[in-house]
Amino acid sequence: MNDQPIWLTFLVAFIIMNVLLIGMAYMTYFERKVLAAMQDRMGPTRTGPAGLLQPIADGIKLLSKEDLIPRAADKWVFFFAPLVVFVSAIVTAAVIPFGQTAHLFGRDVNLYATDLNVGALFVMAVSGIGVYGIILGAWASANRFSLLGGLRAAAQVVSYELILGLSLAGIFLLAGSLSLREIVLEQQQNLSIGPLEIKNWYIFSQPLAFVIFLIAAVAETNRAPFDLPEAETELISGFHTEYSAFRFSFYFLGEYIAMIVISLFASTLFLGGPSGPGSESHWWLGIIYLFFKTIIFLFFYVWLRATLPRFRYDQLMGIAWKVLFPLVLLNLVVTAAIRLASDGKLF
Repeated sequence: MNDQPIWLTFLVAFIIMNVLLIGMAYMTYFERKVLAAMQDRMGPTRTGPAGLLQPIADGIKLLSKEDLIPRAADKWVFFFAPLVVFVSAIVTAAVIPFGQTAHLFGRDVNLYATDLNVGALFVMAVSGIGVYGIILGAWASANRFSLLGGLRAAAQVVSYELILGLSLAGIFLLAGSLSLREIVLEQQQNLSIGPLEIKNWYIFSQPLAFVIFLIAAVAETNRAPFDLPEAETELISGFHTEYSAFRFSFYFLGEYIAMIVISLFASTLFLGGPSGPGSESHWWLGIIYLFFKTIIFLFFYVWLRATLPRFRYDQLMGIAWKVLFPLVLLNLVVTAAIRLASDGKLF
């Protein structure tokens, strides 16, 4: 629980929100540069030194464009649907621990907005709300291609959110908590592998869950090769076909912020979050470690986009229900049996 003044909590939350917005802007730059390197191109180079001002130029362009609304659209729903995606993506970062406590200006400052005892459940629940923004925007557009994109998004999120949650159930069994801060603390314990003593990051004790989580996380954020709700070759732009200017930018912001938050979430659950050599005595080292762990996951997103073609929709659903669902149930049963055996309660 928080033990600091409410104004300090609001200040930490405000800083986290602005860091996410800046991170989202430069995630687009990072993605374009990585894709360019993989395709033997240059990427952004003209706007500012090495193209570093390109995200700012893109933002100004979107804000200055004409905002078009279809005549048959449900205007109020059309206005507010993108905000649902944007807000739900940002709110999920409130429970991510960027470290334990920092001593600044004579005060102990918690490096997280709040510590809920169901923090992991909060992230999954609020991120699931984002699909409502997609469905509502698709329906309100009065466009058949948008509606098809919204229906695809609904079926995809229902399928992969179940797998995402079940893939984490093994971690909850091992940690004995759904608080992300407690899960990070549990990963500070040592794990013995033969003569080796390493930190008990859950990527070592839950490798199958880690792989399943990665696949489900990509599908949950509608990224290639699971970007069927957009599918330019089939649905023009899918659910946001009729959106333009700053309203389109909210969908854009929401998608990239969701990528960053799910990468922070994965780093926290499987890679020890901000933990690393020296992070216990130097709080700023924890933030650096978490940053680099998150970059690894974001690079994985871009790598997939550059490498794999988009799945057919029947393949998308088949992977979920015929492959990942049985595997995640198997992992859960094995983890539960190992936990009971370690407690002496299996027999």
